[in-house]
Amino acid sequence: MIKFLRNNIAPVSSLFLTKVKMSEAISASSLNEKQESLKRSHEEDDVNEANKKTKVNRKKMAIVLGYCGEGYHGLQRNKGTKTVEEDIMNALLKAGAIGDDVFETAQLMSFQRAARTDKGVSALRQTLSLKLPVDVDIKSIAQHLPEQIRIFGMKRVTKGFNSKNSCDGRTYSYTCPSFAFAPSNVEPSEEYRIDPDSLSNVNNILKMYEGTKCFYNFTAKRRPNDPSCNRYMKHIACSEPYMKDGLELVEITVKGQSFMLHQIRKMVGLVMAISRGITSVETMTKAFQTLKLDLPTAPALGLMLEQVHYDSYNKRFGSDGMHEALDWAEFESEIQEFKDKVLIPHIVKTEKAEKTTLYFITQELPRHTFNVRDEAAEECAGLLALGKAANLIESEDKSNDSYLNDNLNTLAQAAQSVSPEKFNSKSD
Repeated sequence: MIKFLRNNIAPVSSLFLTKVKMSEAISASSLNEKQESLKRSHEEDDVNEANKKTKVNRKKMAIVLGYCGEGYHGLQRNKGTKTVEEDIMNALLKAGAIGDDVFETAQLMSFQRAARTDKGVSALRQTLSLKLPVDVDIKSIAQHLPEQIRIFGMKRVTKGFNSKNSCDGRTYSYTCPSFAFAPSNVEPSEEYRIDPDSLSNVNNILKMYEGTKCFYNFTAKRRPNDPSCNRYMKHIACSEPYMKDGLELVEITVKGQSFMLHQIRKMVGLVMAISRGITSVETMTKAFQTLKLDLPTAPALGLMLEQVHYDSYNKRFGSDGMHEALDWAEFESEIQEFKDKVLIPHIVKTEKAEKTTLYFITQELPRHTFNVRDEAAEECAGLLALGKAANLIESEDKSNDSYLNDNLNTLAQAAQSVSPEKFNSKSD
């Protein structure tokens, strides 16, 4: 019996010990896993705490800046072209105010501009809204900008502020030589000095733009009955003349709620044509109708965004104790200095070197009929010109000296005859 028990208890005992050891091993393994899990949890907590400490505190800001439009294809960013916004984004990146992700996608910082400016157009108090670190140093951004872009100031704004949508008015100016408004019996030149009667005549014509009018004829890519063509002009006037480097200048200032593509340049171009006697003042009345007229577009050189108005925002938040009014009065001397020493000299220098306005009023204005445009005939003429150009390109007789000139001339005619509006009716 004893022998039987010994023979049978031994294996059972061995099995029991094995199970105990396995249980202890499993317990040890579970303990290690729990310890590792706890350790990872502590490490993750440490990382999260570190992230909280290093997380950048960003707030909505409004930046006021000025820039000279020379050499830029407008303000709005367009990859592959030189724009003002591209230079600003590069400066923000280099200053550490934004990361690579925001640089590629500006919407991540709620970026918005108050108004777009086209190729060659300058600005004096352009306003941008965007989210930036609260401790950002504006000087560190400015040092990475070219001389023709100046940041004057920055203020904190409300979370819902949008530099475009919160704006309730914009003021533009157009600076040009006074000879642009010389009467038809006077030869325009840099020696011309506008007289009081001529200046009064200019202001009388400009007055016709005030109020709510249909500006369909003063823009492009809009349909005749598009309600968006109705715009409200609060005020428009021409300043007294002043001298700059031997050239007499005048400045037309217009304040409105909003403006369309090329609107101000076409408004100025028509006033120049009426003042010069190339068309009558009745053309102005016709221009507010929906028949498409052949109107000129004045050069971009003298156009400048003067100011963006936030009257409603300032009234509601400008004195709430947390935000400041967006009138930029404290930067006025610096802003005016930029205009007087950079923007106006650029206009004068370019005018003297390239005769921009002189060429426009003597060569471009007389080419316009100021009549209702026969768009079907224009399109047909454009297609015929394109066909002629194509035939010249395919011509076998390329030894003729006049071949190249004829080719270029017909291509130029085609470009003038076929309007981009025929191929793109999309609203701006």
